[in-house]
Amino acid sequence: MGSQQAADQLALAKRNTLVLASANAFLGACAPIAISLGAIIGDYLLDEDKSLATAPVTGFNLGVALGALPAAWLMRLIGRRYGFMTGALITGLGGLAAALALFQLNFWFFAVSLLLVGIGGAFVQQYRFAAADGAPESFKAQAISWVLIGGIFAAIIGPQTVIFARDLFAPTLFAGAYAGLFVLSMIGMGILFLLRIKEHAVLLDDTPEEPARPLREIIGQRSFLTALACGVCSFALMSFMMTGAPLAMIGCGYSTDLATLGIQWHVLAMFGPSFFTGKLIARFGRETIVATGLVILICCAIIASLGIEIWNFWLALILLGIGWNFGFIGATAMVTRTYRPSEKNKVQGVHDVILFGTVAFSSLMSGQVLNAFGWTGIIMIVWPVAGLCLILLALQVRSERKNRAFALQ
Repeated sequence: MGSQQAADQLALAKRNTLVLASANAFLGACAPIAISLGAIIGDYLLDEDKSLATAPVTGFNLGVALGALPAAWLMRLIGRRYGFMTGALITGLGGLAAALALFQLNFWFFAVSLLLVGIGGAFVQQYRFAAADGAPESFKAQAISWVLIGGIFAAIIGPQTVIFARDLFAPTLFAGAYAGLFVLSMIGMGILFLLRIKEHAVLLDDTPEEPARPLREIIGQRSFLTALACGVCSFALMSFMMTGAPLAMIGCGYSTDLATLGIQWHVLAMFGPSFFTGKLIARFGRETIVATGLVILICCAIIASLGIEIWNFWLALILLGIGWNFGFIGATAMVTRTYRPSEKNKVQGVHDVILFGTVAFSSLMSGQVLNAFGWTGIIMIVWPVAGLCLILLALQVRSERKNRAFALQ
């Protein structure tokens, strides 16, 4: 009976993970639309101070940060299925608002609209935790990877939506692409209705549920802080370079289509490795995969510093995506080991507030740095940040080995 119950739990976890991955394919496509076009449209709408061109992208990332805690609270109140469906609706409404802002040529209305899209995106970011929390320990890392596999399809659906819908309301360019967010959101909402999450289920390989600890105690753990730092580093550096890359490519004389295709290859590289990242984590360990991701981010900066040919931009963006995948999935898997089931909502919410707050700041600073120091200035920031996180990760691994050695004595 025990083995049958375990098999049923694993089957349900896989089913829900596939549903979340499918929803991510459509709702996750909203992010590359918002990000790839946000800075370009911002630059077009501004008359003089082009340093604020990335403000709409910052609005999106800020929305993800601001929406993290309310999303966690709402899902605790009404459950993850209806919480995720609410997030899909918010994303769709944000897309319609962004389209209206383009008709009015209103820069700040456009930026606020993307903030609304970002708030809906905060729910999408919780998919990975929902999949991991509902999975046995042996399947947690793979569950996170499976959810992010949906991003591969998002990387195709997003740019194709732009290409298909950008001229629907000509001469107002790209208004159709943002109106398309509503269609994508409604499809995602329908898929999310298929979720069958048992909100208070205890898995067979879980220890009996213990009372929740104070938040300060949880986030004060060295293991949590290290995982948070590595996740923030991976995501913030990715956002920092990705936000500035389209503007840098256009500044070097390349077309908007080439810049958009570069982002498409980047997003494919972000999610493509998810087919095997979970298995790599199971084989080599979370920390090893995170360290590999950070090293790949440094390699990305090296390629970008070699020149401004289109292959420099595209290859750097591809490495940026792969480095993000290893670093972010590995760091997320590390975080899931630092809290008890009774603590998940508040810890996940606080984690994503810090994470996406930093990401929002990095996207805003991308435009400032690009405007002041050029593409080289953006590249040079990658080295010390990634290197510092590698040091923190090495100290964490060393501490864990010492603790294990002491426990065996």
